[in-house]
Amino acid sequence: MKIITQYSVLCAFLFALNHLAAQVSLPEPKLEFIFEAKVTLDPVHEVGVTTYGKRRIIPINGGTFEGPNMKGVVIAGGADWQTVRADGTADLEARYTLKTDDGVLIYIQNKGIRHAKPEVLARLAKGEKVDPSEYYMRTAAAFEVAEGKYAWLNKVVVVSTGARMADHVLLRFYKVL
Repeated sequence: MKIITQYSVLCAFLFALNHLAAQVSLPEPKLEFIFEAKVTLDPVHEVGVTTYGKRRIIPINGGTFEGPNMKGVVIAGGADWQTVRADGTADLEARYTLKTDDGVLIYIQNKGIRHAKPEVLARLAKGEKVDPSEYYMRTAAAFEVAEGKYAWLNKVVVVSTGARMADHVLLRFYKVL
C-alpha cells in the first residue's frame, strides 16, 4: 500500500510539473542590428597540420565598423586563429580590438564556423569573390568593455553573419533580444 501511495504522489507531482511547464511562455529570439565591420587582413600564415587539424593564423591589420549607435576603427594587431577540419570546415576564433569614434576600446572575441561545398571552399582559398549565400559563416561574439556608454555589450548575446573576401572579412553583428 505504501508503494502505491508513493507512486500516486510521484505521478501527481510529475503531472503538476508538466502542466506548469506547459504554461510557461518563453520568448522567441529576435535580432537587433548593432554594427557592420570590415576587418582587413594580412596574408595567411599556414602553421600546418597539427593534432587538431590544419592550423592557420590570419593577422588583422585594421578596418572599420559602423552601426546606428556606434562607429570606429578596428585596431591592427588581432588575428583569426583558424583550425580547418579534414572535411574543410573552418573553426574560427578571432580576437581583436575596436576603437569607437569617441575613443572607447572594445575587446572582441569572435568564435564561429565556416563551411561549404569543396568547390566553393577552393574558390574562397584562391581569393575569388564568392556570394555569401554559397557558404555558411556564422559566429558568436563576446565583448569586454569598461563601464560607460558601451557597457551593455558585456551583458548580451551577440551573433554575426559573415563574408570572406580576398583581403578582408565583412561581418554584421546582431544582439539577440
